[in-house]
Amino acid sequence: MDSSFLISAFVTLFVIIDPIGLTPLFVALTQGVGSRERRIIALHSCLTAFGVLALFAFLGEAVLTFVGVSMPAFRISGGALLFLTALDMLFERRTKRREGHAEEEERPDPSVFPLAIPLIAGPGAIATVILLAGQNPGITSPFLVLGVAFAVIMVALAFFLSAGFLERLLGRKGNTVVTRLLGMLLAALAVQFILEGLRDFGFTG
Repeated sequence: MDSSFLISAFVTLFVIIDPIGLTPLFVALTQGVGSRERRIIALHSCLTAFGVLALFAFLGEAVLTFVGVSMPAFRISGGALLFLTALDMLFERRTKRREGHAEEEERPDPSVFPLAIPLIAGPGAIATVILLAGQNPGITSPFLVLGVAFAVIMVALAFFLSAGFLERLLGRKGNTVVTRLLGMLLAALAVQFILEGLRDFGFTG
């Protein structure tokens, strides 16, 4: 396997996962948490995402087929769940819940959903890993693809760990504005997932 494949795989996964674009979302989803907890969330989300991509790199679509789920259905369900998170961000439901139950309610952990799935290891990243691992025969192919995925996720982790500086730069009002704007973008991304799933099912607009 030549280096051009590894470079192409890295660029493809980097564009799809988009660590730079995920950083403001990470700030919005972890707004108000301490720096130590934020580091734990960052690490947990990246490790979980890597585990998901590793699973699909080795087993591919067989995992979805085993549970009777197609990739279009996975896209639609991921988009629907992501849309609910976008509504929380737009209407500050998470903030209100925290203010109303500051001591009694446990703060929701965004590390698995929506950070690890579907923002980092989303349908696009999963499909890309499956396709890249299948491009070359042999047992080494999934390991090489996983190495590339690990490198991209480590870049995302580095950006996540610098999120505290970005939050301080924006300030409280800036964070509120950014959270609302990103909620709108997240809603659009969720709808895009759903439309792509419907298109794959054969629905055309």
